[in-house]
Amino acid sequence: MSGTPVSFDDHPPHGHPSNTGPSTQKSDKPSTASHAPDTKPDPTTTAPHTKLHAPDGKTGGSIEDAAQGKQSTTSAAGASKLASLKAKVKNGLRQFQDFPEKGILFEDIMPLFASHALHTALIDAMELQIADAFQTQPGEKSEIDVIVGLESRGFLFGPALALRLGAGFVPVRKQGKLPGSCETVTYKKEYGEDSFQMQSDAFEKGQKVVIIDDIIATGGTAAAAGSLVRKIGGTLLGFVFLMELDFLKGRDKLDAPVFTLLSGQEESSAEDSGETLADKMPMGMTRESKEEAGRPVINAGGSAAEQKP
Repeated sequence: MSGTPVSFDDHPPHGHPSNTGPSTQKSDKPSTASHAPDTKPDPTTTAPHTKLHAPDGKTGGSIEDAAQGKQSTTSAAGASKLASLKAKVKNGLRQFQDFPEKGILFEDIMPLFASHALHTALIDAMELQIADAFQTQPGEKSEIDVIVGLESRGFLFGPALALRLGAGFVPVRKQGKLPGSCETVTYKKEYGEDSFQMQSDAFEKGQKVVIIDDIIATGGTAAAAGSLVRKIGGTLLGFVFLMELDFLKGRDKLDAPVFTLLSGQEESSAEDSGETLADKMPMGMTRESKEEAGRPVINAGGSAAEQKP
């Protein structure tokens, strides 16, 4: 080996513009994107500027703008899915004329539960309807604490919906069907009175409650259920129904927001057949007159809860 010292003129360090060969010095590192100089930020780890870069780090838009766009797209997709589910659920219903007695057009919701696909569509649709109504996120636990279902069809989909929302389920039943201490509310019907009950310790005071049922007609039973929720101390967020008979204006009797999945029979269907409104009632319910919507709900108080049928 020659004893002549090696100069930088003959062997420039790696990184020098005139260096075209491999480095012979371990300390030399190229100034590349994968090894940025200590005095410069590393582009592989530097976060994109929120106003100048898109989420993928490329220029062309703000991250905030992109997030808002994604949110609006998700909302639009949710609305489209809900519309599709509503159509599927509506097509799954059946109607029976003159059942359970002459003049009643019965809406049969049982096919929705006989089919796994329709049952799933119903619960999916109700979940999306509630998400839209109460600003919850589908697939995540909501701020709703309790779903209250009315006897008896509210029991069919209430528990499954409560599971989806991460909520509890509480039934409202006819008087004498629940054990223990109960609260009672009596409401007027065309041919007398009826009473609803709920167990006094069904939920804690201040918990957020949504009441559900299959149909809202004149609104008498739903109003009674709302009175029960407030009597126990719950915060009533609103009502959700599978179907509504718009022309009966039952929602006008309720003192909380009302949301429905489907619109039901039209008033004209009764007029066209020559029958009166009282002659044509859906779902096989006890016949209620239009005048019932204007009658008050009577709170029977706790003493009625101890009476046995």
